[in-house]
Amino acid sequence: MNNRNVRGDILQFVKFNIVGLLNTLVDMAVFALLHSLGLFYVIAQIISYGAGTANSFILNSKITFKDRQRSKEEGFDHRQLLRFIALNLFVLCISLLLMSVLITRLGLQEFLSKVLVTFVTVIINFFGSRKWVFVKPKQSLPVSGEVISGTDAERR
Repeated sequence: MNNRNVRGDILQFVKFNIVGLLNTLVDMAVFALLHSLGLFYVIAQIISYGAGTANSFILNSKITFKDRQRSKEEGFDHRQLLRFIALNLFVLCISLLLMSVLITRLGLQEFLSKVLVTFVTVIINFFGSRKWVFVKPKQSLPVSGEVISGTDAERR
C-alpha cells in the first residue's frame, strides 16, 4: 500500500468520524430528550439511533464516501440504501444487546452505557460502511459482441 492510499484512508476515517460526531450529537440529544421524558431506554435508543442514522446516510454519502458515488446518469443506488439500512439495523441490535448487558448485568446508568456502546458501534459502522455499503460501483462489462475502444479497454 503506498503513502497516497494510506493518506486517503486516514482522511476518509477522519471524515467518517467528523460525520459520526454530528450523528452522535443528534443521537445523544434525541436519546437524552426522550429518556428525560420518561421513555424506556430501549424505545429511546431505537428512535434516537434512527435519527442519527438518517443523518449518517445523508452526510456519509455526500462527504465521507462521495468518491464512491454513482454518476448522475446512473441514478440513485437503492441497493446501497438497503445495505445501509441492513448494516444499521445490525448495529442497532448490537447496541441494544450491549446496553442491556451494561445496564442490567453491570448496573451502569443508561446514558453512560449508551456512551460506552457508541465506541464499539462506530468501529463496526465504519468498516461495514466502507467495505459493504459505500463500495465503488462496478464497471459494467461489455455486452457480447460490443466493441471496446482503446480508452474504454484501459479503464476496465
